[in-house]
Amino acid sequence: MNYQIELRHLLYFKVLAEELHFRKAAERLFIAQPGLSRQIKQLEENYHVTLFERNKRNVSLTEAGGYLFDEVKELFRHLDQIETQLQSLANGKISTLKLGFIGSAVQTILPQLLLTLKQKQPDIELSLHELANETQLDLIQKKELDFGFVRLSETPIGLHSLPIHTEHFSLVLPNNHPLLKQEKPDLYQLKNESFILFSKNYSHSYYDLVMSIFQDHQFTPKVTLRTVNALTIFNMVAQGLGVAIVPASLKNGYQVDVRFLELDGLAQRTTLSLVWNAENRNPGIPFVLDIIASQGLKAIITET
Repeated sequence: MNYQIELRHLLYFKVLAEELHFRKAAERLFIAQPGLSRQIKQLEENYHVTLFERNKRNVSLTEAGGYLFDEVKELFRHLDQIETQLQSLANGKISTLKLGFIGSAVQTILPQLLLTLKQKQPDIELSLHELANETQLDLIQKKELDFGFVRLSETPIGLHSLPIHTEHFSLVLPNNHPLLKQEKPDLYQLKNESFILFSKNYSHSYYDLVMSIFQDHQFTPKVTLRTVNALTIFNMVAQGLGVAIVPASLKNGYQVDVRFLELDGLAQRTTLSLVWNAENRNPGIPFVLDIIASQGLKAIITET
């Protein structure tokens, strides 16, 4: 029997796949449980596959069901995006953009980009989210985030990236640290210190890059605290709980009682990149990329 698949069939499937319980799914959909069972059966007969394994106690997705679930989630994400963009256009906005960023982006390109966006398109709707690198990449791949400002060594498959700002590192010390009295401090002198670092959740590649600094100085740091928040790092250093290594741009914009020593003699450099999904059809994406490439922001794409 060949049924015409309608959007409601896929919606019913999606909710059941989320709940894995016919009664709970039917309640969410405000339909009777037999009606839900019938719709799912029609879907399975149309595709000639079994989507759910059922017994008296459990409901689970088959391999085919798992595949369809991923595709249906993507479909409904796209439909939500269409609705959002249509509402923006109806209200006179060119687009609605969701931007992810890490703290150091606020000290480099982000403020100027936002200012230029608003100057060129005052009605654009922006949603900003400070998130760890890995979280941003995951949301960009799912098209739940339009752009991300991240630190990474390789661009994941399916995503595009544009290097924005390359910089050296700085050592963060408490104000009374004895190393501040030395003209040319050696990192090896800190081998017995406690270090406060950005965690791997901030960025796996960034974490590995920082660890390579210690490898070059032939010691393994005693890491007592890992976090994804720069202000937390600085406050902990100020309280004498350890020292830190951070991108040099982070010395700007924070009112904290710590000292920064430039590590511009190191070979390691870290790059802030703009990342987006090549398959994301948000009309605001090319608009932002045009601004990045424009004369007004070229000075940002530099090395320090």
